[in-house]
Amino acid sequence: MKNLLRNFVFVILIFLSISAIFALVYQPFEEIKQLPLTQLAQDVNEGRIQKIVVEGNNVTITYLDASNAQTKKETETALSQSLNNYGVDKEKLRAVQIETKEDRGLAFWMGPISLFLFPLLIFGVFFWLIFRQARAGASQAFTFSKAGARLFGAEGHPKEKITFKDVANLVEAKEELKEIVDFLKNPKKFLDMGARIPRGVLLMGPPGTGKTLLARAVAGEAHVPFFHISGSEFVEMFVGVGAARVRDLFSTAKKAAPSILFIDELDAVGRHRGTGIGGGHDEREQTLNQILTEMDGFERDTNVIVCAATNRPDVLDPALLRPGRFDRRVVIDLPDVNSREEILKIHSIGKPLAPNAHLREIAERTPGFSGADLANLMNEAAILAARQNKKQIFQHELLESIDKVLLGPERRSHILSQDEKKIAAYHEAGHALVATSLPGAEPVRKVSIIARGRAAGYTLKLPAQERHLKNRSEFMSELSSLLGGFCAEKLVFGDITTGASNDLEKASALARKLVKEYGMSEKLGPIAFGEKEELVFLGKELGEQRNYSEQVAAKIDEEVASFIGDAQKRAQQVLKSKRKMLDKIAKALTEKETIEREEFEKLVGIKRTV
Repeated sequence: MKNLLRNFVFVILIFLSISAIFALVYQPFEEIKQLPLTQLAQDVNEGRIQKIVVEGNNVTITYLDASNAQTKKETETALSQSLNNYGVDKEKLRAVQIETKEDRGLAFWMGPISLFLFPLLIFGVFFWLIFRQARAGASQAFTFSKAGARLFGAEGHPKEKITFKDVANLVEAKEELKEIVDFLKNPKKFLDMGARIPRGVLLMGPPGTGKTLLARAVAGEAHVPFFHISGSEFVEMFVGVGAARVRDLFSTAKKAAPSILFIDELDAVGRHRGTGIGGGHDEREQTLNQILTEMDGFERDTNVIVCAATNRPDVLDPALLRPGRFDRRVVIDLPDVNSREEILKIHSIGKPLAPNAHLREIAERTPGFSGADLANLMNEAAILAARQNKKQIFQHELLESIDKVLLGPERRSHILSQDEKKIAAYHEAGHALVATSLPGAEPVRKVSIIARGRAAGYTLKLPAQERHLKNRSEFMSELSSLLGGFCAEKLVFGDITTGASNDLEKASALARKLVKEYGMSEKLGPIAFGEKEELVFLGKELGEQRNYSEQVAAKIDEEVASFIGDAQKRAQQVLKSKRKMLDKIAKALTEKETIEREEFEKLVGIKRTV
């Protein structure tokens, strides 16, 4: 549609150009007076005419005062005969200089020629546009099966070269990938020993942990071409295009060997086959079959390594993961506190940090953040500092950016009434006080009743150190702290509000996991209940298949209610025994709206060591 519109505009411009040429040819630059023949005859009789020039049917008149005029004589009739017919005195006419010229100007020839030339010209331009469009479509048809992989590395984008120095920590993953770099540089060393080099390397990890960055670092270290393509680019609406693009991609990588072929988001095309959805000629299955064939068909001495990344390794087809294909798997986890500090240092390059900016504290406050989250955090801090016309990024901007990335921007326009503000203050104070009073609970870093995102207030609790395992007592303390706001509202106001709905949802989900997944119920014992069903074609969890009876389901519901009831009792006991402390924290929140960790610890009289 865009091409047709462009061609139509082009034809219109041609017409306008031709019209402009005609306007220049037929219309002189100076406006000349037009006379009728009767007036010319009268002026001749009055002796005012000096010269008359006849050119075809056009007559140009020059007066004694040097002024000019024009008229037209009768067709196929001499001018003198026409003037005689109008009663011109012959003696007066003999006194006038008359000059006759042949009509051979551009206008004389353009008139007859234009009758057949310009239609031919218009049709010629029209057909030329059509043929040009047809040639473009034909060339696109021939390139439709091309993979269109983007080239990075030695020959493409040399300014975007990335090495392992640009990737913070991930020591184990780098060690695994250094062998790949060594093979690409010195393949003979491995082949002489009879070693079989891994055909494929699969990078697995949560989104934003640096899988693509690591793959590009391998290409930068090995100084080889790096072909990058996404798994979704293989699949088209036409059957067979995906398989053709796979063949073209592998052929291109072999021609540029030694090289790295990187397929991002492999799960888009490498999901389990045989789901029964899409028919026997499902395009994804055909594309996956071609990938399997190409990977297994590599020659022994081919210096091409297939590298892929996915955050859903559980949905990949088993044939992809067998030896000979993706037989080396590199797991990339979320960064720990030391890794987060190193990542923050990398992303702070080029950003003027103030002397009071401590990246270690920021790293401690960001457990669960990926590398992409940390990059976003530093960018938000820089934007906030620039918005306030500061020349450096201070610690305040860094801390503010943490809350913004976690919960969203502050909603200062979301003004609470005095009663709502008091309820919110006691609600958040209940969370913070219960979390501080119970053993195993995570320390409170910040308490606020300023609305952020969809939350009217929040209590920020972060672990003192990185933890990968949790015991039952710690889960029970977390349940109690989740119910702290609910219990505080009921204790102080004798009623409950809708503000605790999200807390109750989280507490119920956690209690159900304790019973069904973690085996922490004393009555039901260490048994996992339920099998999750997943539609692999869509990659989405649809529900749960029950592998237990209705009687067991009733017992599960009882145990979940028991966990919630015990947690509620513990939270109520803490709040009743420390009612004065609860009022003190709520009053401080009402006045200041936000309490940081140091001030909160002074209020409750507890000092934690990190």
